[in-house]
Amino acid sequence: MSRQTRREFLKSASLATMAAGASSLLPGCAELGRIMRQKTEKPNIIFILADDLGYGDIGCYGQKTIRTSNIDRMADEGMRFTDHYAGSTVCAPSRCCLMTGLHTGHAFIRGNDRIPLRPSDVTVAELLKQAGYTTGLIGKWGLGEPETTGIPNRQGFDYFFGYLNQRHAHNYYPSYLWRNEKQVPLKNEVRDVNPPGGVATKRVEYSHDLFSTEAMEFVEKNKNTPFFLYLAYTIPHANNEARQEGMEVPSLEPYADTDWPAPQKGHAAMITRMDRDIGKLLARLRELGIDKNTLVIFTSDNGPHSEGGGNPAFFNSSGPLRGQKRDLYEGGIRVPMIARWPGKIKAGSTSGHVSAFWDVLPSLCEIAGLESPDGIDGISYAPTLLGREDRQKKHEYLYWEFHEQGKKQAIRIGDWKGIRLNVTQDPDGPIELYNLRDDIGEKNNVAAEHPEITAKIAEYMKTAWTRSENWPLR
Repeated sequence: MSRQTRREFLKSASLATMAAGASSLLPGCAELGRIMRQKTEKPNIIFILADDLGYGDIGCYGQKTIRTSNIDRMADEGMRFTDHYAGSTVCAPSRCCLMTGLHTGHAFIRGNDRIPLRPSDVTVAELLKQAGYTTGLIGKWGLGEPETTGIPNRQGFDYFFGYLNQRHAHNYYPSYLWRNEKQVPLKNEVRDVNPPGGVATKRVEYSHDLFSTEAMEFVEKNKNTPFFLYLAYTIPHANNEARQEGMEVPSLEPYADTDWPAPQKGHAAMITRMDRDIGKLLARLRELGIDKNTLVIFTSDNGPHSEGGGNPAFFNSSGPLRGQKRDLYEGGIRVPMIARWPGKIKAGSTSGHVSAFWDVLPSLCEIAGLESPDGIDGISYAPTLLGREDRQKKHEYLYWEFHEQGKKQAIRIGDWKGIRLNVTQDPDGPIELYNLRDDIGEKNNVAAEHPEITAKIAEYMKTAWTRSENWPLR
């Protein structure tokens, strides 16, 4: 079934029909089918996305200095994934993979550019909306400019508040944000530097704080109906236009008195501020009595950055991994991922299941009792979340391509990781090969010792993608 046909099917199918068929569509998931049929028992879903947060920036992933007590508590009360991957090593393509269930070899948006999603693109928000969920996006979008087909309200979201443009999202003190399709003026005053990017000359309203308030209001407003909230924070992304003062935050507490460089104080303060607000949101779920019926997932869109004065080495933001944002080494694409659902996900559990952003769409569909669209790259990790590892399907491979710095490709097959650099210069050039089980830091290139594995990865690099007019690979 084509994506356009799937879209038309979803628009014509009734919720009752989908609910009745949920058990047959998802063999072995009778419980999820029952949840689908009983509207009041459908789980709420909150997906929290940090921006440029490294694998090692969180305490439960090894961070020793930055305080993240609430996110760490999420891991204590839920499941921590050790081998979860972003859709890409930069923002827009990573978010496109997240929304559409396609990796960067098939996704429509494969690089950072102002190219919007199309009407034919089916997002996870659209699918959940068709299943009776109220859908909301608060924060950064990056997949469609104003009045295009890609804006959130035309891609399945009932409500949107935040940034449409990625460069606009650099500034934590913007002069306006978007509410649905209208600009909302803020009290900040901004000097345009690289429009729509800018630097505030008068700082009054901090966008992250506005997002946290909006998230609380969205949850309270929709507490009696199933909802999907995509909370796409911009922390700890830098304001690139502010150069070495790009780690913008209203207060450097609790790190103001340290002897660290100012950007590193800002980096830590931003993450702890986000952690504080995630804690408030989780507490509000408990107060509203919907805590046990709400799945909360936390992750990041790619690895740590070195922009706006940022320095990943200062806090060991990549942890044991090599590389950072814009790398296809593990530090650029392997990200923290924590899932919490009291009574459903085993508290304090850890999973080594290899998963990626394109798995989110089918996973949330299965949780909601829906069939996933045909033709996607994702595999649901719902069985892992619910302690049914014996039913968990696994990827034959994971694939990434990156369209900056001469173009790059990467493949993971089991414990093997292959990377090809400078694809533009040499499309069939040498492949670096690493065994992640023994060498998570990708220090030892063993391609010469395993020519059969290298050849297999080379073949996948030829076949795992389709041509794109906007992002040609070869």
